[in-house]
Amino acid sequence: MVDFTLSSTSKTSVRKLPAPITDAATFSGIVEDILTNNPWGCTSWESAGESHDPVEKASEAYTARIVYENTLGKVVGTAAARAPTLAGFNAAKTELLGNAALEAATGGSAVADPDSEAYACRLKCHAANGEIFSVSFTRTSVRISAYEDDSILATIETWADGVTALN
Repeated sequence: MVDFTLSSTSKTSVRKLPAPITDAATFSGIVEDILTNNPWGCTSWESAGESHDPVEKASEAYTARIVYENTLGKVVGTAAARAPTLAGFNAAKTELLGNAALEAATGGSAVADPDSEAYACRLKCHAANGEIFSVSFTRTSVRISAYEDDSILATIETWADGVTALN
């Protein structure tokens, strides 16, 4: 019988944030800063004849949560809307908060529940050494996946140390 031989050592590291990222705009701002400024020194690359940016969004989602409170402040209903962009999130949240038909149906007044909102984004990155890895953000963590070279972790860790919302 032939044995498997280790061909690579793919690693995953997670930074649990001490406090959730405060709002969707701050979250989106962190992602957009990475895409615009490439703080990790990633490089453009090509795969199957297709050119790729050094850092690309692989997925993104924002979830707004609304509670409906009666006149005594008791929650009598909830609503949530998931959107693929910050603009969609803001539009959906505004629609839920201003929807009189939903308020009538639940018997309560719409109130935003920002502590229950969820944000997520996964970035696909190409390191200068040729490795392709992912960095995933949520409100409460940053996860680096599928990297081998510890210098990738060190670079992102140093960058994250300088981002107030991630400390």
